[in-house]
Amino acid sequence: MAIDYGVWVARLVLAAVFGLSAWGKFADPPGTRKAVGEFGIPLRLIPTVGRALPLLEAVIALALLPRWTAAAAALISVGLLAAFTGAVARLLRQGKHPACSCFGAASSAPIGTGTLVRNGVLMLLSLVVAVGSVAYPRVPAALPAEHAVGMAVAAVFAMVLVWLWGELRSLRRRLDEQALSTLGGEGLPTGAVAPEFDLLNASGAGSTSLESLLAPGRSVLLVFVHPSCEMCAALARELPRWQLRRADAVTIAVVGNGADEPHAEWARTQGLGAIPMLVQQGNEASLRYRVRGTPSGVLIAADGRIAAPVARGAMAVRDLLMQTKRTGTQLVSQSNGQQVFQAR
Repeated sequence: MAIDYGVWVARLVLAAVFGLSAWGKFADPPGTRKAVGEFGIPLRLIPTVGRALPLLEAVIALALLPRWTAAAAALISVGLLAAFTGAVARLLRQGKHPACSCFGAASSAPIGTGTLVRNGVLMLLSLVVAVGSVAYPRVPAALPAEHAVGMAVAAVFAMVLVWLWGELRSLRRRLDEQALSTLGGEGLPTGAVAPEFDLLNASGAGSTSLESLLAPGRSVLLVFVHPSCEMCAALARELPRWQLRRADAVTIAVVGNGADEPHAEWARTQGLGAIPMLVQQGNEASLRYRVRGTPSGVLIAADGRIAAPVARGAMAVRDLLMQTKRTGTQLVSQSNGQQVFQAR
């Protein structure tokens, strides 16, 4: 009897996953089409695939429940997951990290090794469901009706809670974007006190604050990036060389936004090495420094004041680095209270 319960739970979990995935895609058609295109589907097929994919996932979710269709639905899910995993592996080998959008707008995190691990677990679960459905064909009829129905209701309730959690994350992201768009001028004024922050270090070394990055005679360059931004990746690959050349004058830190694991993988892929990869949980640093896009650079002098306007774009960040290479950047106070650059 315990195995019967296990088979039914596995089917419900897999059905919930595919149901949430279909639900999210149906709710966000533009995001679904965008994600389909980024995964390499030919342009002329994007509308068709964008409509067919959530429909197929919904059919799989429903077919996992009746005992006479569960095994076939589980095998189809294995094939779909294998195709998706292959596409993810191909993009990762190419150094690309588009947003997954696996569950619609609620899952905008870029793909990474975690995506491969998650798909592997789901494929294993699908195989378990396929084998269990063949070996125990009377599930859920073999279970007490109240137990089978109660577990199904619990699965639906869990789906709703997960969906609401995803919607809250999506709402929070949109509010952050709106806050960024309604800021005054981009960047803080030169000479203003740099706002403090305490961001998670994606390497697992705890959190990192501005105070811990500042050192006498050395400025701090914050480089704001997004893992799915190709210009960010190209710039990030240059940063270790710049850090090595100007180790005595500047400390470089890279700042992203979202989950730490994809950023840690992105940092390894780009070869950041000892350069810290810091992760915002809600654009808190971007808001404080009035940074509106990626890649962007903010240069902070050794005295903790903004040393230059925000550098927007890879070329501007490179120019900012070249400036520190030529002169260093140290702010000194004049008698009129203004702040100016002084070459070191």
